[in-house]
Amino acid sequence: MRFFLILILIIPIVSCGKFKAEVDPITGKKVRKEPDLMKRGDDYSKEQGGIFNSNRDKSKGTTYDFATSNIIWRATLESLDFVPLQSANYSGGVLITDWYSNDINSNESIKIEVRFLSDKTSASSIKIISYKKICSSVNCQITKLNNKFNDKLLSSIMNKVRELKVKDEINKKKKG
Repeated sequence: MRFFLILILIIPIVSCGKFKAEVDPITGKKVRKEPDLMKRGDDYSKEQGGIFNSNRDKSKGTTYDFATSNIIWRATLESLDFVPLQSANYSGGVLITDWYSNDINSNESIKIEVRFLSDKTSASSIKIISYKKICSSVNCQITKLNNKFNDKLLSSIMNKVRELKVKDEINKKKKG
């Protein structure tokens, strides 16, 4: 009986190691991972080349596109230049504004989230979600704005896309 008790107590202790095994999603093989997140991040950046993938083999097809080359991203930023941004994540395809009110004493403010579904220059490449916050002296209530506001903003963005395309073409002709 003691033998089984000792065995039951020893197995968990022996199985605890410095690394824990995880399945690599790409290869499907078990890989030992460093439990310290900072060290694991350093190891990953050394292996993968960090944010700009500078250490990666270029023949594997990894490239980094700058946001300035995406005309629909630029048009959205220019269309929303009146609103402070909370988050702009080009690689994630999301742009979120902070709460905005055009009147300092107003109890109403809006927040806009733009999701980029594709890098193509069409209206179906963007999904806009907007919110309205109305605050009273006691509490605030947040509701989604209707599609009329979102469609108006989408139209503004697409008009800006057309303007930027024309400017880009003119600049190309001047350079070429």
